[in-house]
Amino acid sequence: MDILTDLLRFFIFYTGVFFLLIVFRYFLAAGIFYYYYYIKNKQRHLSKKLSKRKPKNRQIKNEIKWSIISSAIFAVAGTLIYYMYEQGLTGIYISVGLSDIFYIPFSLLLILLIHETYYYWIHRWMHLPAIYKYVHKVHHDSLTPTPWTAFSFHPWEALIMAIIIPAVLIFLPVHLYVIMFYLILMTISSVVNHLDIEIYPRKFRNSIIGQQFIGATHHHFHHSEFNTNYGLYFTFWDRWLKTESKQMPQ
Repeated sequence: MDILTDLLRFFIFYTGVFFLLIVFRYFLAAGIFYYYYYIKNKQRHLSKKLSKRKPKNRQIKNEIKWSIISSAIFAVAGTLIYYMYEQGLTGIYISVGLSDIFYIPFSLLLILLIHETYYYWIHRWMHLPAIYKYVHKVHHDSLTPTPWTAFSFHPWEALIMAIIIPAVLIFLPVHLYVIMFYLILMTISSVVNHLDIEIYPRKFRNSIIGQQFIGATHHHFHHSEFNTNYGLYFTFWDRWLKTESKQMPQ
């Protein structure tokens, strides 16, 4: 009984801590981009908006509500990772050796590719009619995305998004700093992709390298066309499987 009580206290305490950190990260990233592009420089960027329609009434309030719920689910996943780390059940490590100079960037790239592959296929699955209305519809209620759309998921989708990182960390050795950097990168990437204003220069986007990465333009077409551009960070799955929007530069 004492063991169960201690375990419950552990999960409640650390879920609360992680929840505050995740919510802070979300509000900081989304808030900075929203303030800069939608408030401070609104007139300058108004003509750069990718969507012709305005966000729905109360859309941002709903996005923040769903994002807070998603953050709670992500916090549970964070607590699970920490508990697994305490029990020696993950590949998370802290010390750094000479070999880590090469392995650390490789492990980051590997996580990105694993997550990309998982997301692409699970994203297509979520668009199946029988699944969509129960799992993915909340996110697509934002026909015109905003920075606040970044974490706006139904709890089922948030759970599906949350389980990939603990699963990867069971078998892949990853330095703690790589995980921290990856989580920050994931948040900023999601906010930028939902900004509805393209911030990457056209020359870069049209270059061979730039065409490999997803930005606001790429994800805008997913929200507007529904059945194209399923990727998360990279465009290679969409390109290989012919699901990239025809409106993207080739």
